[in-house]
Amino acid sequence: MNPTEDQIYVIIFSTLFLGGLMSTFVVAMVFIHRQRQAQNRQKMDQIKSEHEKTLLNIENEIQQETLTHIGRELHDNIGQLLSLAKLYLGSSKPEKQAEGRYTINQVITEVRALSKTLNLDWVETLSIKDFIEQQLEKIQTTGFCETKLEVEKDLGELPKDHKLVLIRVIQEVLNNSIKHASPDEISVKILEKNGVRQVEIKDNGKGFDTSIKSQGSGMYNLEKRMETIGGEFKISSQPGKGTLIHLLLPN
Repeated sequence: MNPTEDQIYVIIFSTLFLGGLMSTFVVAMVFIHRQRQAQNRQKMDQIKSEHEKTLLNIENEIQQETLTHIGRELHDNIGQLLSLAKLYLGSSKPEKQAEGRYTINQVITEVRALSKTLNLDWVETLSIKDFIEQQLEKIQTTGFCETKLEVEKDLGELPKDHKLVLIRVIQEVLNNSIKHASPDEISVKILEKNGVRQVEIKDNGKGFDTSIKSQGSGMYNLEKRMETIGGEFKISSQPGKGTLIHLLLPN
């Protein structure tokens, strides 16, 4: 049985309609895909910009702290050594003059050591473990509180940007503990748990209620800084029960 003219028109119309519908669908999908690509590019650019801005801020902060440290060393340490050297070399006694020359050599050694800290090259040569050891030793030397470092698994080689962020976050966490917690002990553990490398920082100080929003932006900044390298900042604390912080590194 041959199709009537009306049936032919219906078939043609249906074919054209479906074709138009499919074309509209394809165009819509292409548009949505391109829109999502643009949004993803914009998001990646924003993340990259935040990452670069964070690194720049961190480098500036570390350099500022370095300059403060150098100023202190020049005044308290090298200044005293130079005064001693002047006294020794001004003496007529040979043994005193020899002591003066030895002191001058000490000054030269100290100045060379300080000059190495003026740029951030030391970040590449220093491991996170060594950095934490230095920080804890400084705290212990002041007599502020006891410190302890435990290394279950080394973090291995880290990119410079990851190391910079981690160094600065660790500094801030330790400074916060000293300023606000009044602990008897600060302990740091380097470990790997469930395949995630992390640094655990714990103190037995005052603690605080984490459900109460802090007036400052310190904790938020630390979270954001860890996020810029794909890591995480986790904190748990209770009044009178100290504070425990986990710095989780990206895989």
